[in-house]
Amino acid sequence: MAAYMRSSGIGLFTTHTVGELLWGYEDDLLKRLKIFMPDLDDIFGLFYKNNASSDGDYMFFTGQQNYQDFARVDTWNGKSSLDWWTSDECNMINGTNGASFHPIISKNAELYMFSSDLCRSLYAVYTNDVTVKGISGYRFVPPFEVFANVTVNPANAGFCVPAGNCLGSGLLNVSLCKQGAPIIMSSPHFYQADEKFVQDVFGMRPKKEEHETAIDINPLTGIILQAAKRMQVNVYVEKIPDFSETGNVRTVVFPVMYLNESVLIDDGSAKKLQMIVVEKNVVENIPFMFIGVGIILGGIFMFLMCRQKVPESTSAERQPLLSS
Repeated sequence: MAAYMRSSGIGLFTTHTVGELLWGYEDDLLKRLKIFMPDLDDIFGLFYKNNASSDGDYMFFTGQQNYQDFARVDTWNGKSSLDWWTSDECNMINGTNGASFHPIISKNAELYMFSSDLCRSLYAVYTNDVTVKGISGYRFVPPFEVFANVTVNPANAGFCVPAGNCLGSGLLNVSLCKQGAPIIMSSPHFYQADEKFVQDVFGMRPKKEEHETAIDINPLTGIILQAAKRMQVNVYVEKIPDFSETGNVRTVVFPVMYLNESVLIDDGSAKKLQMIVVEKNVVENIPFMFIGVGIILGGIFMFLMCRQKVPESTSAERQPLLSS
């Protein structure tokens, strides 16, 4: 294959349009390999065959028996757990798919989500109050520990594949669930990753406000007001001693692209939600309103009773005076 690359002038890197990179282009090298491997697809694209396609079959709980189970994933593609990772805990399918959550959410809740893009479950915690289109909400963000190295979070050892091959904080090797492709996921610009990965690639400038994944939720209904799922697709590049075309390439986690999937509640839904919040506030305040009205009526009653009460005259005062 190295000889074919040299004779055809195919280098280690190639240039294509964004559309080709995302949705696919015919690759000369894959086309050559297809001669020997007929089942191989000679079209390459990061989202090839994924445009407008489903990410799998989900079975959800309705929450009829327990409201906290609303929208929780029971099975994905017929499975109640995964088989890519090296521990039962890491293979668990927890929480919703991130599109909706159960109502009545407290600030100390941990919201679990299953992400088919990351091939794993994760959770988010409350960080601060927000207001979106006049509606109050809570912001939930995946904490640093979710993607931390095993030295910080030992529970993440199961995400090291093969077993014991841990990359460092902020990175997740998803090659096993991506047909063996050397894909490593991270936050954009290696936000919250080890500083080494930021320094290895020129131009990386991680910023919390631009590269953090966050979900703003109305705590009463569990409806998402605003959300931004941000992640970066990287490839693992290393020098192969017997493959001269790799030249003096350094071993590096090389960014290919990053995604920002954002959603904002529309005006019509926001108005309906505002009405629900107003009605909820009215219902909550009805007992206090009755107490207040009762106090006012009681005061008026006591005032009227005091005004109607006239002092009685003594018998001596009612007798006429006698003249001498």
